[in-house]
Amino acid sequence: MAGINEYLTSEVVVDYADGLITRREALRRLSLLGVGVAVAATMLAACGSPGGSTPTPAGSGSATGPAGPSPLPAQAITFPGPRGTLQGAWAAAAEPRGSVLVIHENRGLTDHIRSVAGRLAASGYSALAVDLLSEEGGTARFTDPAEATAALSAAAPTRFVPDLRAGIDELLRRVPAKSPAAMGFCFGGGMVWQLLAAGEPRLRAAVPFYGPLPDGADLSGSKQAVVLGIYAEDDARVNASRDAARAALQKAGLKHEIVTYPGVNHAFFNDTGQRYAPAAAAQAYQRVLDWFAANLS
Repeated sequence: MAGINEYLTSEVVVDYADGLITRREALRRLSLLGVGVAVAATMLAACGSPGGSTPTPAGSGSATGPAGPSPLPAQAITFPGPRGTLQGAWAAAAEPRGSVLVIHENRGLTDHIRSVAGRLAASGYSALAVDLLSEEGGTARFTDPAEATAALSAAAPTRFVPDLRAGIDELLRRVPAKSPAAMGFCFGGGMVWQLLAAGEPRLRAAVPFYGPLPDGADLSGSKQAVVLGIYAEDDARVNASRDAARAALQKAGLKHEIVTYPGVNHAFFNDTGQRYAPAAAAQAYQRVLDWFAANLS
């Protein structure tokens, strides 16, 4: 296993280790990702006894709702891609201060990600949430989220960056006078790093939420981008590449900030997930808005 498949496989193992899914469900998901039964059983056995439940994140406070304002409507759209038509969800700000390409987690373009696009639009940034499963017919084709994850794993890794570039094309077509940014979560955070490493001179700002950095990433081709990297203190798996991300940003001479939220875990921003941490999510959303306000126009 390598690259995206390895990352998606490790997510299943960590979810099992944290007690979020049963052994049976972990084995099923690993099988969908192409991991043989014997190998999968060994991987899960190495976790020892899984946790019984996920503790309430520190600092979650009394707030329980999604971070940010009530979302504006996000409409389904299609736009040209490098190999055909791409799907997405578009949320338009009344008077956009900039535009944002929103990149989904490992389950594809979900209602949660549509909501993020809508919240950004309500905050003044028109947003396009791209569906990286467009070539498979779109995320909506998959009734089983684990099958959507498996489809992302099976896709040729080289196709994602061209699809993201097409998303930036669409942002610039719809909001031509404003600078574009990219923002992604988990798998999508890794895609933000991939886009930066591929060299995208049009990108003005980038916000990867707990996304893995590609091995040997050279970010010097994205000189115009200012990068806000967001991490969770308890997310050891992704934090393993945090120092390398900081070093790559410094080497490329990119303006950047690395923020690690204490007492929270991977996917703490996702209000539909079991690791949601409302207070940290609200703080992170405001920090993103401040970052965009300082760097997009």
